Amino acid sequence: MKTLAAQVITPEDLLKHWQGHRALTRRVIEFFPEKDFFEFSIGGMRTFAKLTDELLAIAVPGLKGIVTKQVEPFNEGGEKLVFKAQYLEKWDQATDEINKYWEKLSIEDFNENFNLFGQYEFPVIQNILYFIDNEVHHRGQGYVYLRALNIEPPFFWER
Repeated sequence: MKTLAAQVITPEDLLKHWQGHRALTRRVIEFFPEKDFFEFSIGGMRTFAKLTDELLAIAVPGLKGIVTKQVEPFNEGGEKLVFKAQYLEKWDQATDEINKYWEKLSIEDFNENFNLFGQYEFPVIQNILYFIDNEVHHRGQGYVYLRALNIEPPFFWER
C-alpha cells in the first residue's frame, strides 16, 4: 500500500525545512573571503564556488523538471560567475524560483516517479530529499574549509 509523504510532513513544512537549509548555506557563502571562495580547497576537493555551482545546477533545474515533467540532462556551471556577489544573487533568484515551482506541486506528485536529470529514477519525494541531503553534505565541506581558514562558521542549527 502506498502512503503519501504528507502523512509525515506537509509540503509547506518540507519547503520551509529546505529553505532553512538554503538560508544557512547562503550564510556559509557569505562567510568566505572572496579569494578563498574561488581558490581554497583541501585534499583535492572542489572549491566552495564549484560546490555552489553544483547546488545551483541541481535545485531549480531539478524541481523545474519535476514540475514540468521534462527530463533534462544535468548541466553544472553553464553560467560562469566570477564574483561571490554574483553567486549570492543567483542563490536568491533560485530561492524565489523554488518557491514558485513548489506551489505547482500537488500532494500526489510526491509519490510519482521522476527520472531526475535522466539518471535517477525515484519518487519525487526522494529526489527532493536528495536535493537537501546533497546541500547539507557540501555545506559540511564548506564548514571544514572555513575552519581551516580560521573562520568560525555559522551554527548549523541556525536555519
